[in-house]
Parts: sequence; structure tokens; C-alpha cells
Amino acid sequence: MKYDLVVAGGGLSGVAAAVSAAREGLKVLLVEKSGCLGGAISNNLVYPFMPYWTKPYWGEASKNKKYLSQGVFKEMKQRHDQYVSDCKDHEFNSEYFKIVLDDMTTQAGVDVLFHGVVYDVKTRNRQITEVEITAKSQKLSVQADFFIDATGDGELFYLAGCDFQLGRESDGFCQPMTTCFRMSGVDLDLFTEERPVLQEIYKKKQADGEITNPRENILVFFGVGEDVLHFNTTRVVKLDPTNPFDVSRAEVIARRQIHEIVSFLKANSKAFDESALISIAVDIGVRESRKLKGIHILTADEIINCTRFEDSIALGNYDIDIHNPTGTGTSHKFFGDGEYYTIPYRSLLPKEFDNLIVAGRCLSATHEAQASVRIMPICCCLGQAAGTAAALAFKSNKTAHTVDVSALQKKLLENGAVL
Repeated sequence: MKYDLVVAGGGLSGVAAAVSAAREGLKVLLVEKSGCLGGAISNNLVYPFMPYWTKPYWGEASKNKKYLSQGVFKEMKQRHDQYVSDCKDHEFNSEYFKIVLDDMTTQAGVDVLFHGVVYDVKTRNRQITEVEITAKSQKLSVQADFFIDATGDGELFYLAGCDFQLGRESDGFCQPMTTCFRMSGVDLDLFTEERPVLQEIYKKKQADGEITNPRENILVFFGVGEDVLHFNTTRVVKLDPTNPFDVSRAEVIARRQIHEIVSFLKANSKAFDESALISIAVDIGVRESRKLKGIHILTADEIINCTRFEDSIALGNYDIDIHNPTGTGTSHKFFGDGEYYTIPYRSLLPKEFDNLIVAGRCLSATHEAQASVRIMPICCCLGQAAGTAAALAFKSNKTAHTVDVSALQKKLLENGAVL
């Protein structure tokens, strides 16, 4: 089986990569481990979109914002908003997003393989030549001219033998894993009134050992329904997101924390008297795991200094948001009004291979830099850049390293991206 491009991972970055390349005429296979596209949106129930515009962050009119994530991401959001009316910039319906991504890949002519996992990689002379995929008890061998790793965990580049960093540089611990969940039947107005007191009761019970979740507070988001709350508040620390046994333990621990929090809320808040637990993410969410050590490793200083790289292929200004990898506490480094940084194409390129590009949260970046770059809108833009680069390299008989970056930037701008 032969393709021009194989994309591993069907999250927003993988879909953007596959669609961008297919629209340029490449024959593309997109391999996704689950039964739907969307990645963190679909499998991990991650919500909402973190701000992808310059400040003011929340609640201001669109005319006051400079949008930093556009192109294919903007198209995804606009298509979604045709299904869901009166949807704010950061809001979305996870189920409709699945349909949107199906539509986009189908219309672009992408071959999508659901329930597929890349389990082996064959290489020769700085080239990945073939990947081995297992899907529904079948083993498939797929050759391609180019490959994109959009798995989040860097699974393709790991199997190929690329250099990488796991977690933070000091001790290898990754940001905590979190299982999101939702409750319906909540009196949202009453909850808003009770919230400050609830947080204090939570902290006291945590100090007394009645709450085992190490997170410092209860983190919730609105906008998913008139009586629904979205919770991003479980916290599993000191386990390796790339170790299958650790992840299996984490799934169980997080669900126990969910029961703990639901019981706490029902016992201490009148707003939850008629509430019900309605949804738990299928997979635990991973903020950080393997990060490529590529041609350029993006650093916190470069982000904080709002560096303008000559080979910029995406923008960002989400704060450096680090959930304590070993316990309680969350640190932030915010950007000022109008401030934003650029992400260089070189941070998508491994040192070892000429036909592999890395997109999404497993790009080449330090622990601190990745904490800002990892949000879904930015990852989607990285995917668009990766897919476009693969297409240009394929059509011009170049490698991922020798592709004309100015031509790449021109094509991205033509397709609505901002650089």
C-alpha cells in the first residue's frame, strides 16, 4: 500500500495536516486510533478553546481582538458554528465537531483509517520508508514519501528512533494527566453564588485528607448547556503518559477522583441537588509527554520575548500554563495586550530524518515553552503548516528540510493563516 503522505494521529493537528496536503493534490492516509476525529476534543473531552487571540481574553467584542490561529482552524470553527448558533469564540459542541472533521477530510479526499495504530517504523538512509499499522486485528504495511507525526505523544518519531525529551528537563516529570467530565441538572446561578465558599470547603477537606485530588481548587467551565457544567479538575501526578501501565493506573485514579468530587458537590452545594453525572471522557487527557529534540528547540525565553522567527509558521500568546507535575499548584506567565510570539518551522523538524515532520504538542520545545504552545488552536495551525510543507516538498522534489520556507509561508498566507 503506497501513499504520498501518511499522517499519524487524527486530532486537530493531524486533520489540518491531512486536509492541507490533500487539497494540494497529495494522496493522503490519516491514521486515527479511535473511531472519530478530533483527538483531545473527542477522546479527552477537552473544552473550551483557550484564547487564541490577543487580549482582552474573555468577553470582549470580536472587533477588539487580533486572532492568532486562523487558516484551517478558522474554517473548522466556522463550519462548526453553522451547526451551533450563538457560539462564542472559545465555545464548541464536541459532537458536532466530529461531524465537521468527517466532512472536511471526506471533501478533501483524505483516506481515513479509524481504529488504527502505528506500531513499527522502517527506515533507511534518513528516510522513513514504511509504517506498520494494526487495525481490527489486521496488520497493514504502508509506504509513503512523507510522514507526519501528529500523535501528541510523539509515537511515530519515537518508533523511528528520534531524539526526544520526556517531561521537564530537571526530573522527567510531565504535567498532570486529567480526565474531564460533565454534570447536568446544575443550578448555574446558584453555583456561581456558592462557588467561593465551595472552594474553601474543598481546600479544608483536602487538608483534612477527605479529598485526595491534589489539585488546589475545582476548575469548571460554562457554555456546554443551560444546566451543564464542564469539569477539568482531576489531577494525576508522577505517572508516565507514555507507559501503558502508568496510563492504565491513571485512568482508574482519575475516575475515583471524579466520584470524590461529585459526592463532595452533592453533599455541600444546593446547586447540585438535582444534578447527575452525564459524561466522563473516554481517555484521560495528557498535557505533556514526549517532545521532539529537533533542529530548533523552542524555549521559554523565546516565547516570553515574543521572538519573531524568519521561518515563522504559526503564532501564539497563550500563557505559560504549568500544572504542577508533582502535586498542587498551577503557575502562569501571561502576555500583555497585543503581545504574541511566533513558532519556527525548524521546531517541526527532527534531526534524524528528511521526510518526517512533527505537528502538535509533541513539537520540539522545552517543558515551559510547550506549556504555552500545546493548546488546540495552535496545534491545529502547526498541523496546517506541516501538511502544507509536505505537499510543497513532494511537488518540488525537496525534503522537509530543504523545502522553500518562503514558498511555504506564502502558501499558508494564501490559505488564510497568519504568520
